[in-house]
Amino acid sequence: MYEHGVASTSIEDVQTAAGVSASQIYYYFGDKHGLVRAVINHQCENVLGVQRPLLTNLDSIEALEAWRDVIVSIHRDGRNQQGCPMGSLSSELSRSAPESRADLLAGFNQWEEALANGLRAMRERGELPARVDPERFALALLAAVQGGLVLTQARRDTVALEASLGTLIDCLRGHTDH
Repeated sequence: MYEHGVASTSIEDVQTAAGVSASQIYYYFGDKHGLVRAVINHQCENVLGVQRPLLTNLDSIEALEAWRDVIVSIHRDGRNQQGCPMGSLSSELSRSAPESRADLLAGFNQWEEALANGLRAMRERGELPARVDPERFALALLAAVQGGLVLTQARRDTVALEASLGTLIDCLRGHTDH
């Protein structure tokens, strides 16, 4: 589904790729909708899992830079030419499958909340002024990742991803100099 899209992937395609019977797929997933939900959950866990060690401690400019560097390196080496699996699924499913959109939104919300938690900690320690809204900056960082990855696909380089995340982190750094 990640390589060919949800609409272009049939239960039979999954059955063949997995080397299992159709009855096994229907037993475990019920129908294609159940299979799609499992794919969404799997992809969200993969995307967030790679970042999890960093996501729990994004409470400094240095930690944000390390997180940015991991995101960029994953996409710089060409492993993910198709962009973010969550973003790709969202682009395909958000209009046509509201239940899938809700599952994807839950994954994006986890990502955003991890970013906001780190920024809140910085603000609580006085490293960021009270006027900095952690939730808004977290959403901007997440949007920078997703937009940067769309441009990474088109450009075949990570310049836009690096620029968008770097600019936001530099903006935060400027706030720490208050």
